[in-house]
Amino acid sequence: MKRALALTASLAALLVAAPALALAPAAPAAQTQAKAPAGAIAPIEYTQRTLPNGLRVFAIRDTSTPNVSVQVWYDVGSKDDPAGRSGFAHLFEHLMFKQTRNLANEQFDRLTEDVGGFNNASTYDDFTNYYEVVPANHLQRILWAEAERMGNLVVDEAVFKSERDVVKEELRQRILAQPYGKLFGLMYPEISFDTSPYGRPGIGSIENLDAATVEDVRAFHATYYRPDNAVLLVAGNFDPAELDKWVDQYFGPLKKPDAPLPRVTALEGPRKGPKLWTAYEPNTPLPAVVISYPFPAGDSPDMPALIVADAIMSKGESSRLYQSLVYDQQIATEAFTALEQRQQPGSYAVGSIMAEGKTAEAGEAALRAQVAKLRDAPVTAAELSEAKNQLVTDALRERETVDGKADALGRAVLISGDPAAANRLLGQIQAVTAADVQRVAKKYLQDETRAVILYNSDAAKPADAKPVPGTAPTVVAKALVPPKNIEIIKPAPEGERVAPPKPGADVKINLPAPSERTLANGLRVVVSQDHDLPLVSADLVIGSGGAADPAGRPGVASMSATLLTKGTKTRSATQIAQAVESLGGELGADASYDGSSVGLSVKSDQLEPGLGIFADVARNPVFAPDELERERQQALNNLQVALSDPATLASYAAARAVFGDAPYGRIMTGTETSLKAMGRDDVSGFHQTWFRPDNATLVLAGDLTPEQGFALAQKLFGDWKAPAAAMPAVASPAGQPKPPRVILIDLPEAGQAAVAVARRGIKRKDERYYPAAVANNVLGGGYSAWLNQEIRIKRGLSYGARSTLSGRRDVGPIVASAQTKNESADQVVDLIAAQMTRLGAASVGADELKARQSVLVGGFGRTLETTDGQAGLLGGLALLQIDLSELGRYVDKVQAVNADQVKTVGGELFDPAPASIVVVGDAKKIPPALKAKYPQMEVIPVGELDLDSPTLRKAK
Repeated sequence: MKRALALTASLAALLVAAPALALAPAAPAAQTQAKAPAGAIAPIEYTQRTLPNGLRVFAIRDTSTPNVSVQVWYDVGSKDDPAGRSGFAHLFEHLMFKQTRNLANEQFDRLTEDVGGFNNASTYDDFTNYYEVVPANHLQRILWAEAERMGNLVVDEAVFKSERDVVKEELRQRILAQPYGKLFGLMYPEISFDTSPYGRPGIGSIENLDAATVEDVRAFHATYYRPDNAVLLVAGNFDPAELDKWVDQYFGPLKKPDAPLPRVTALEGPRKGPKLWTAYEPNTPLPAVVISYPFPAGDSPDMPALIVADAIMSKGESSRLYQSLVYDQQIATEAFTALEQRQQPGSYAVGSIMAEGKTAEAGEAALRAQVAKLRDAPVTAAELSEAKNQLVTDALRERETVDGKADALGRAVLISGDPAAANRLLGQIQAVTAADVQRVAKKYLQDETRAVILYNSDAAKPADAKPVPGTAPTVVAKALVPPKNIEIIKPAPEGERVAPPKPGADVKINLPAPSERTLANGLRVVVSQDHDLPLVSADLVIGSGGAADPAGRPGVASMSATLLTKGTKTRSATQIAQAVESLGGELGADASYDGSSVGLSVKSDQLEPGLGIFADVARNPVFAPDELERERQQALNNLQVALSDPATLASYAAARAVFGDAPYGRIMTGTETSLKAMGRDDVSGFHQTWFRPDNATLVLAGDLTPEQGFALAQKLFGDWKAPAAAMPAVASPAGQPKPPRVILIDLPEAGQAAVAVARRGIKRKDERYYPAAVANNVLGGGYSAWLNQEIRIKRGLSYGARSTLSGRRDVGPIVASAQTKNESADQVVDLIAAQMTRLGAASVGADELKARQSVLVGGFGRTLETTDGQAGLLGGLALLQIDLSELGRYVDKVQAVNADQVKTVGGELFDPAPASIVVVGDAKKIPPALKAKYPQMEVIPVGELDLDSPTLRKAK
């Protein structure tokens, strides 16, 4: 992907700061889909036409949104990587965001991010899709820009080399630094194919990336990036006649080349027998196993039954893999499947991350047993119904947003060759029978065609271990034959560039108008109605979280929340999962430093039974000892994995450095010591003390009226009694300021270094919050922000750099962070500190200020498109005791911030002088310049790290 940057945090945190085939007819006449009958889930309504140059155009109109999504999908992906150039399609994707004849480098981001939208791209095996969401009045400009890069891409040697370095950092971050990165990113595709180019990892290798040239880039663009190999999708608020005019104006002149499109014809043959690889890799905290099976193409008539089978195996806590491996046998900390629909025969996987002390071999046996069960006996009627309901709800959630609708249609076109497949799929899923599921399991999930990877720590590597084979030498890859007479596009001279079209008239954000009422017991009830789709999200927000953990017991609030769904007075954990998931719903509970929450998402016709279960888990948990022990082991296993990830470890250490032993400095999910010491009295005592109606807010958002919501609240929570005793006082979560520290945590063989520069910020209620939010966005709130400009775009040192402002009840942290190769950690530290200093020294220009404000406003508007987003925003405001009318003032307050305010808070809140610096990486590769610049630097070997101590070092 081009970027893995969140803007600053979730949008709720920003407001509240808590945390393929030709298919269309040759004639350009539009075709319109008929509406669904009453009571049915409405299909995606679209029009389609094909331009004379072969470009297929699909339009999905939705006037209820202020936004529009523009997507261009090219029928070329990683399977088309040239011989000796694995990872090339993905590298090329990055370069499409650079210069064109009329667009300067990074100007594409000015047209999207700077107006409150976003853009990104993804490279899959079969296709590459580029997508944007912008305010609807910017549609014409984005169409112009997409046509510009399709027809007039400029390939510059310096930019090419810089972006290639960025992709190398992405490889290090995703594959080398993350636990299990090699398992999923390299070995799984490699073991699955002997012939198909799907067997080459899409991320490529450092060697193949280094071998790529500018000439390769030009040839790839000329070969594949042409109108007859592309699909244009537009979804959102637009005028159809204007859209057609603009598409014809900008895309119509692009020429269809005479040369035929090269296509991959090498298909994977039948697997002749089982395979077994045993791998030993660094940064593997727990053993893991993946079993791959041959799988049909995405347009196979068996696909609906396979999708249902997959849901039965792995969707939710009532799924077979979770119940067997994680819950009953307790041999795995996670069990999963991987289903991807491809144009050609592909692969399907089941897998697990094992629990501590359990072997990958035990995981293989357990997974094979569950696959055999699916083959050998029909699934139950209850399992079949549950899977179908879950899949329908998933489809509804996807259709909440304009980009979700366009994505569903694009996949249908590129994978099945038929846009109508997107609408047919739900009906096909409903028609699947238990016999169908068993039939396809027998057909495709055969034991004799399994390919198994047993993945272990290199510490367990025997002397005679053999390396895994990697990509099979028989995998077909062809050299790219450059088309004749490739035109080398040059940038137009500054005064001759064609300017983007002017934006149209603004389209206003539709703000919800929540209604609220307080029940007699003190429970605050907030209802936000949105009838666009039959979905409802419910959040019960409790005003106490990790900051209220007992002394010496960090993680109690988190564990208490986790156990809410693991058994009540009348339901077991399994019964809860089965009941909710049979409705197609999702139920969960969580805790932050300032609060705890229970969340439900369900179709509106199942709201009342869903809320009944929701109320039961919130009010009547039993905290059974066996469930506590099970979740304790899960948490310990998860902690092992987290402590092997440089970025996660850096965040833990930074919190300790900034807040010391104050509650905000502790690990929310607990440490090894606290988790092992935690007892039932701790978690039940937390619930008894803090889960009370006068410390709670119930938020309901979606397809219901206020009166319906209030009536359900009264019915399910009206008899919830508030204790007579007052709630106990909580010590200051942020504590007192601590002296800054410089810490290097030595994580041997770390594939990358994580860098964090962290300091105290402000409370959410501080009057400086909005200027600080804008300042943070200038510093590290997106692709175009200062940190990313300096670290990624100009120097190629990281896949992405960012900053976060966490406004909490008490003073929250400000953190600037990036990941980079170990050898450049010192440079990244310097660059982060320099940009933080600059924020208080230099004034932000008017255009840049407006752009960063637009980022915040645009993200806010997109969050309001979903019921989960609305519930999260409203629940966050309630948690921080901020009036809900702040929702209506958010845009005005962001836009009222001026450059002087940004500079002032930049100096007051972002100065790196009082900040602590944390680097987590392989110490032997970290440049000595870091120690030379910071002679006070503490070097802590990971084996001596103590997260229970504010010093971070074990006592000797």
